[in-house]
Amino acid sequence: MTLLEDTSRTFYEACTPVLATERLLLRAPRREDVKQIALIANDRRVAENLTRLPHPYTPADAEQWIATTNIRPGDAHFAVEREGSVVGVCSIEQRDGSDSEIGYWFGVPFWRMGYATEAVRALIDHAFEAGGHSALVAGSRVSNPGSRRVLEKCGFQWTGVALYRVRALQSSAPCDRFRLERPIWASLKSWGARKVA
Repeated sequence: MTLLEDTSRTFYEACTPVLATERLLLRAPRREDVKQIALIANDRRVAENLTRLPHPYTPADAEQWIATTNIRPGDAHFAVEREGSVVGVCSIEQRDGSDSEIGYWFGVPFWRMGYATEAVRALIDHAFEAGGHSALVAGSRVSNPGSRRVLEKCGFQWTGVALYRVRALQSSAPCDRFRLERPIWASLKSWGARKVA
């Protein structure tokens, strides 16, 4: 992950770092992203795997999300860009007195390409390196093995199951809960840095 400096950003965007990975750019969402975000979010398969995303998802929903994102201290919401197009969204949110939670979603055409794992690793590195977090938590619907696999590949450990309200379903659904401690992340980072002869 690389931090990039962009002097053309607005003050709002300047409050959110730009993170670059091998294939992706994580940056603050912008008003010009509304159509792309609405297009990829307006898929029931996406909404059913998230707690807060409505379905159908309209450009007005995207506008409201962009207007209210990255306002609270400790929160960082990113549009995930690939070759100039938004392919997904990821975030770190400070929860009431507890560990910060990461979240992510990608448009269906971008599933199974490794983008989620790549973006989540950059998000985790940013949270521990710049954010000073001691631990992160995350969740995944039990019916979403792809998301669970992303969290496991990033070092998260399963902690249990809880029921969460899924807005698109208008009911509750079981979600696996995960946790990643700073020492585990640091160990994984140091193992990845070793060269095998």
